[in-house]
Amino acid sequence: MSEAGVPLAGDGQRARPASLSVLFWAFNRLALQGFGGVLAVAQRELVERLGWLTREEFLEMLAIGQVLPGPNIVNLSLMIGDRFFGLRGALTALAGMLAVPCVIVLGLASLSGALLEHERMAGALRGMGAVAAGLILATGLKLLPSLKSNPVGRAWALLLALAAFGAIALARLPLIWVVLGLGGAGMALAVWHLRRAGAGS
Repeated sequence: MSEAGVPLAGDGQRARPASLSVLFWAFNRLALQGFGGVLAVAQRELVERLGWLTREEFLEMLAIGQVLPGPNIVNLSLMIGDRFFGLRGALTALAGMLAVPCVIVLGLASLSGALLEHERMAGALRGMGAVAAGLILATGLKLLPSLKSNPVGRAWALLLALAAFGAIALARLPLIWVVLGLGGAGMALAVWHLRRAGAGS
């Protein structure tokens, strides 16, 4: 059994949150751990600890969240909540993601002017930025094996990933054009490969 008190995949059933309150506190917990970004924590909590998603499912939902307007993790919480409990689940997951962190952020925002005047505090925040970048990179490497089952194939998936890295990190192209261009190319490739596989079966 998982820590949420529901059967894991190895028990013959798919792991899922036992109730709306479990869903709320799961997203609240991962939101409060996500200093500098929640994505890395979300992957660890939802895939590795709770087992609510496989790595492939997490990657697919993240890809959908990437092309939709709004923060990825907010889109992800809505999709996962809806998957288990419909609209009530979507709203509960979103509330768990935002409620307590909003109170903390608003409190810190009222003190930020005074805090950022201290050199040590400014240095600490810059150090946290480096850690956040490392967490996101580690999450990407963890999800890399999931590309093996991607409809476009591992080679094309890696090529698209490298093209996205080059466009953002080296060419410094606007994110919207990278998402629309390479995201559209990835979707077209997936449709072509799926149709080809369907015609051959």
